Formats: sequence, structure tokens, C-alpha cells
Amino acid sequence: MYVLGIESSCDETAAAIVSDRKEILSNVIYSQIEEHKPYNGVVPEVAARAHLEKINVVVAKALDDANLSLDNIAAIAGTCGPGLIGGVIVGATFAKSLSFAKKIPFIAVNHIEAHALSVRLTEEVEFPYLLILASGGHCQICVVHDIDNFQILGRTLDDSVGESFDKVSKLLDFGYPGGPIIEKLYHEGNSDKFSLPKPMCSRGNCDFSFSGLKTAVLNASQKCNSLQDKKDLAASFQKTVAEVMSFKMKQALNFCSDQKIEINAAVISGGVAANLVIRERLQKTCDSVQFLVPPVKFCTDNGAMIAWLGVEKFKRNRFDHLDFQPRPRWPLGE
Repeated sequence: MYVLGIESSCDETAAAIVSDRKEILSNVIYSQIEEHKPYNGVVPEVAARAHLEKINVVVAKALDDANLSLDNIAAIAGTCGPGLIGGVIVGATFAKSLSFAKKIPFIAVNHIEAHALSVRLTEEVEFPYLLILASGGHCQICVVHDIDNFQILGRTLDDSVGESFDKVSKLLDFGYPGGPIIEKLYHEGNSDKFSLPKPMCSRGNCDFSFSGLKTAVLNASQKCNSLQDKKDLAASFQKTVAEVMSFKMKQALNFCSDQKIEINAAVISGGVAANLVIRERLQKTCDSVQFLVPPVKFCTDNGAMIAWLGVEKFKRNRFDHLDFQPRPRWPLGE
């Protein structure tokens, strides 16, 4: 059984075909990074127009790479939120149009839930598992009990992790996208040079906050007199973020232990999971439980994770009507 997944929630137009045997027959991604670089961030209107221009080509290539036609597809899974609503509408409408034209079942996918379950595509992990979901627009920690069943332990009160990386990189004049740039600078700078605050780490909960850390970087940047000083500040920021996420993972592990929740693994997913500095820090934190991360290519937005959630829902006969409305906001579990 094959499911076609279509993703267009932010700045990647993606499509993939995945089987119920966890075979990834194709995974096509068109990145809009070059379109958004001049603006040091994603511009919603630019993103929507790029999706509209590329989506037909991307889906056609996904089918061609898999050596399949729509006649071989059992269901079409399309991202219907959350995200930049213009882009979401493009992908959702395209998916529903194919569903209507070929009479193929349609599955509306929550983009964040797809990130949350992506680890089950590449790893053998059973429910429940502990998850930090960190991306450009989202940051939360939860216990994943099943599809559509999330126990939220904490979330960001302001900026997401990925957003903070982008803003700090822009602040220090290093460009966009901030995540990979700052990770690279971590190895070129002295991460002990600047002492930065670890917001929310004095409290015994799992919530995140990054706006104060961003402000601290702004204040420290006024004391930078050279390029190397800026690299040191970027490295210190990277180190501090890894420490914050490690602390929150430990808090969540303690919560699960106290509440007798027997988790099968600790996972980080979403675009920030591609950051190797954060991965390595969390690996050390999770020494008492199996630590899993999706492969880097499945951490950032992609069609394979959308198709896989489609497979998971197909197995449970969870299909959607074509009047399902795209959503700019769609909290996990709703």
C-alpha cells in the first residue's frame, strides 16, 4: 500500500511516496532558501507563490522517482496546518484536487504531528515515547501516547528555538538560515567566552523561553569589537541553547519517572533536531533511556513524514472529507 504525502507549510515544497512497509520510494524537496535570503527570513507571500509555481513539478517527480502513477496510490496525505496559511492552502488544495479527480481517499495531516511521528518511519519505536519537538515555528515537549494522543508537558512561552537561531544570526550579521550558520560558528568560536542566561531553568517545569536569551545576546553584541568576538558570542549562544534543552529533557524524564509513565524512548524531532551540538548534548542526558533522532534529511520539512502519518492514519481508517479547512494554527491533539 502506497501513500502520497504533500507538504507546503513553510518554505519547502515537498512530496514523497511511502509504503506501509516503511519503504521510502521517493522524497522530493524544493527549498526556497534562495528566495528568502534577501529578507533574512521567510516572507509568506513569496513562499506561497513559490509553492504554487513548483508543486505540480515536485509531485510529478515524486511519482516518477517511485515509478508509480496515481492509480497505484491508496491515499493522498496533505498538510492542512499549522503554518503559513497561503502555502498551506496551495498544498492542501492540490492534494484534495488529486483526491477528487482520481477518487483516492484524502487524509488531512497536522504538520507538527508528522514531525512528532517521523521517528517511527525510520526507527522501531513503540508508543509511548518522550518527545522534544523543535523547529522554526514550534517548541514543545510531550509524551506521545499514540497518533492524535499527546500529553503536553511544556511549550515555549515566546520564541521557538529555530526562530531564535534565525534572529540571533541576523542580529550578528551572519545571515539566513541561522541554525546551520550558528552550528558551524560553534566550532570556530569560544563557547565559554560569554556567560548567557538559561531562561526558565530555575523552575521545576518543562516550559521554554528564549526571548530573554535573545535579548542577552543583543546586549552582549554591543561589546563585540571584532568578527571573532561575534563568532564567540554565536558559539556561546549555541552552547546555552543546548544546555537549556538538555535541562528540559531531564525535567521531562523525571516527570515520566515520577508519574510511572514507562516511555520506550526519548526523541527530538523537527528542524532543530538536525543540529548535531544539541543532539550530542541530549544523547548524554538520556543515558537511562534509548535516545532516537530521525535522520537529518527527515528533520527538516519533507513529504516523507507527511506520507508516513498518512500511512499511520490509513491503518486506523482515519480519512477526511474534502471540505476540511486549512488551519494556520492547529495544536497537537486537536
